[in-house]
Amino acid sequence: MWRIALALVAGLALAAQTIEAGLPDSPAARAQLIGRPVALQIQPEHVHLNGPRSAQQLLVTGRYADGSQRDLTGVCTWRPGADQLINIDSHGRVNAVGDGQTDLQIEVGGLTLRVPVTITNSGQSRRVSFRRELIPALSTAGCSDIRCHGAPSGKNGFRLSLWGFDPDLDYRQLTHDLLGRRTNAFDPNRSLILLKALAEVPHVGGRRFAPQSAQANIFRAWQAEGRRDDATIVELHELTVTPARHVLRAPARWQQLAVRATFEDEQPVDVTHLTTFSSSDLAIAAVDDRGLVEFHGQGEVAILCRFLGRMFPVRLMHIAEPDPQYRWPNPPEHNYVDTHVFAKLKMLNVAPSQLCSDEEFVRRLYLDLCGVLPTPQQAVRFVTATQTDKRSRLTERLLQSPEYADYWTKKWLDVLRVSRDSIQLAGAQAVQTWLRERIANDQSFAEIARDLLTSQGKSYRDAAANFYCVPPQPKKVTDPFFLQKDLAEATAQLFLGVRLQCAKCHNHPYEHWTQRDYLSLAAHFTQIKRSRLGKAGPSGRAERRQIAIALDLKSGELTDEETGQPISPRLPGQPATKPQPAQDRRQSLAAWLTQPDNPFFAKALVNRVWFHLHGRGIVEPVDDFRDSNPSANDALLTALADDFVAHGFRLKPLIRRIVTSRTYQLSPATTSSNEADQRYFSHRFIRPLPAEVLLDAICHVTGVPEPFEIANDYTIGIPQGSLKLPPGTRAVQLPVNDIVTLINTSSKYVRYESHPFLRAFGQPSRTQTCECDREQHFGRKQALELSIGEMTSSRLALPDNRLGRLLAAERSDEEILRTLYLCALSRSPSKETTASLLKHVADSPDRRQSWEDILWTILNSQEFIYQH
Repeated sequence: MWRIALALVAGLALAAQTIEAGLPDSPAARAQLIGRPVALQIQPEHVHLNGPRSAQQLLVTGRYADGSQRDLTGVCTWRPGADQLINIDSHGRVNAVGDGQTDLQIEVGGLTLRVPVTITNSGQSRRVSFRRELIPALSTAGCSDIRCHGAPSGKNGFRLSLWGFDPDLDYRQLTHDLLGRRTNAFDPNRSLILLKALAEVPHVGGRRFAPQSAQANIFRAWQAEGRRDDATIVELHELTVTPARHVLRAPARWQQLAVRATFEDEQPVDVTHLTTFSSSDLAIAAVDDRGLVEFHGQGEVAILCRFLGRMFPVRLMHIAEPDPQYRWPNPPEHNYVDTHVFAKLKMLNVAPSQLCSDEEFVRRLYLDLCGVLPTPQQAVRFVTATQTDKRSRLTERLLQSPEYADYWTKKWLDVLRVSRDSIQLAGAQAVQTWLRERIANDQSFAEIARDLLTSQGKSYRDAAANFYCVPPQPKKVTDPFFLQKDLAEATAQLFLGVRLQCAKCHNHPYEHWTQRDYLSLAAHFTQIKRSRLGKAGPSGRAERRQIAIALDLKSGELTDEETGQPISPRLPGQPATKPQPAQDRRQSLAAWLTQPDNPFFAKALVNRVWFHLHGRGIVEPVDDFRDSNPSANDALLTALADDFVAHGFRLKPLIRRIVTSRTYQLSPATTSSNEADQRYFSHRFIRPLPAEVLLDAICHVTGVPEPFEIANDYTIGIPQGSLKLPPGTRAVQLPVNDIVTLINTSSKYVRYESHPFLRAFGQPSRTQTCECDREQHFGRKQALELSIGEMTSSRLALPDNRLGRLLAAERSDEEILRTLYLCALSRSPSKETTASLLKHVADSPDRRQSWEDILWTILNSQEFIYQH
């Protein structure tokens, strides 16, 4: 059989990179960076070094006639005073040599600046602080990284706490574990910890620092002074980084950072050399252990600065030199969405694409809002309409359609983990009916969230209670609070946009969330009592009985593993309060979560909606809000959240605002300035249709619906009978994803699985509260399923499919071709395509077969498979 070749899109994964930052070496490149500054600024304006090992990172900023600024710290000429009381390296770090006063002369770009320097107590004997100096030194060397000895089980028999979060453990490990052989107070240079870090003995981690580095000197001095812990523990009061936020314009693409720590007992001290730095995107910018950031491309990153468990995110953006032919097109703005998106694009010298065509828009809107393709009549009616506001009119009509309610209900069923293995078909149907009614009526999502969080009852009858029924129960319960911890993680990810899973075992490595925050959130759910109703099934079989959710006001409490003290419920970012014995703790959580000024809820929800309409979130991944994962547009996210709150947390006004913006209606065709943009919404991002939508689209184009039949619920034995869904039921209307029932009658074993076609195209299993559970790519497996799989092939050959009906009606070849194109692509074929395909029909001895070839080609085309 003749087939037109199908082009496949191959995605390239960006491999992890380790990129060292470094200033330009050549005189020409350095001269270009320096340029012609009109003024210099030094930070700090006066240097005071107090005590041994004291140092200060200087920052030199050049100011230019056009108002721009550049970091010139690494390209200055430094001239210490004649008395040589200090030394300074090429990166602007000043160290004390002797007490006294001097000055430091700085020369760059033909300008000179002098900085007074005061040094005191440089010769004073001051012990190395185990907690303030050695612990951070272990972090900067990477020893306490989660990929090294900071892993939960350590590495090669040596375990440290992650990033020094537990200094007591680290002290024991260094001084007592392995009979204290890792350290050596008599000969620090022969200590195992130093020899391995210097790679003088075999070390899987390789060399971690140089023999005369600050880290090496701290390791030596601490051991020589007796390997002591700090006599008194002084808390870190504040951590500041300069600059905290900055825009670098070409040719500037380097920025030195300076970190200062303030403890409760003294003045701020420079800790740049003891700070661990990491970049949120190595493809855009790298940062070295000195705090020097180097951009490799245009974009925005967060540099996470970590010291003694405190994290400070720095936001930096680099704007490259635009093409000489570049001009900002000054596109019209439909609403505030465009105002914020275009402001960011204008700053980046990226021009947005043109508006999409009416044919693209009608298909896009039907798929995004309803998960269905428009009929040929609907597509033609829209394209030929002459009203200037026809796109807004279509938006309003679709938002009121039953298909909208079906589709957006399915989206929430996915992340609410509604599956038969957890709550049976009866429970899933109850949730679907309950949620669909609220989405159709545009009920406040704050009310929906409150209903879910405060629910109780039976899973088949009280739909909202299934929020507490879906967490799976381990086969062997080793943690009596597994349910409460699962609910804390799900609540945070769904309604706060925060992934708390890391904090289950230790403080979050890339965020300010602590293990105590995690347990305090879980403590809101300790009163939940979950029980099964009816007679249990055979031992060893999956538990499939109805579930009842009730409150037990005398339930046990979560406890701190170290102190044994109970953990009180505490709202994120709020002080702990003593719970009242007769109070439902979930009520305070739900009230706090849905109040208008909650800093998480509205942003998490609008980001999720934006993700479903654009293919990526303003924060991406969509449910991973953290300081080290910056949003693509802070102003846009805030404006959407404020609008969402102002409209009572209702979805329809939010969706209406987004899809009527020019940003949403941009063409997928790129321009020379935006072809590399995959982050700032300068053009439409192309993505594969979701599995259910693709299945429904194939059924729509071929005119052959998919029959769905689901086995009835059961507890003992095998299910009796099945539920046959009405003809024409779409995949997006299914209450569960695990609809296929595999039955082994000899052992009476039953297993639920998803539809083979839907499984191949990445339908989620609904076991996670994460959008990542759905595979969003089109690869070889999907191409084979679509091109030779039973789902497509059987529909092409059916005599009474859409093609058969068109042929039986004796439609002309031109009319048949146009109908197929309108059904699948919402447009008519081009003249060239029409001529080529009609010639194929005319030259074929079998007219029906030739039309099957053409329909197969349409269904396998990228234009059909992808949302654009």
